[in-house]
Amino acid sequence: MKSFFSNTPIILLARIFLGGLFIAAGLDKITDVQAFANSILQYKVVGQLLSMCTATILPSLELLCGLSLIIGFYPRGCELLMTVMLVVFTMLIASALYRGLDISCGCFSQDPNVSKIGYQKILENCGLIILSVWLLLVRNQDINFLHIFRKQPEISR
Repeated sequence: MKSFFSNTPIILLARIFLGGLFIAAGLDKITDVQAFANSILQYKVVGQLLSMCTATILPSLELLCGLSLIIGFYPRGCELLMTVMLVVFTMLIASALYRGLDISCGCFSQDPNVSKIGYQKILENCGLIILSVWLLLVRNQDINFLHIFRKQPEISR
């Protein structure tokens, strides 16, 4: 008997959800690198140079991982990178909360009044970490758009 969580459509939907989330996050940051660099600076962990380097590289990595996960190009690598990114993001948010910073997370919008950090953001990220780890541990890595649209060989009689 197959488990609900090893069901092909559930795995595909989870990959589309997580990949789509990373695509949306990456697209917003790519459109305004300077605003994203300013969001990074608000965390008071890195300086101007490292924030600009991160703001330049991270959105492309998020976008690439999201697209690759949905398409099925190196899914395990994407899931591992996404898990690492989510853990780091969550640790940064927890650190900022601990230090009493009242800042926007910079996740999907660079508007300083949108999406303030808080315990809800940590819980959301923990849920996403669980999802990405589960996808990483799923045995069948063939479940993706490439697999679905690949022409299946005909059975000869």
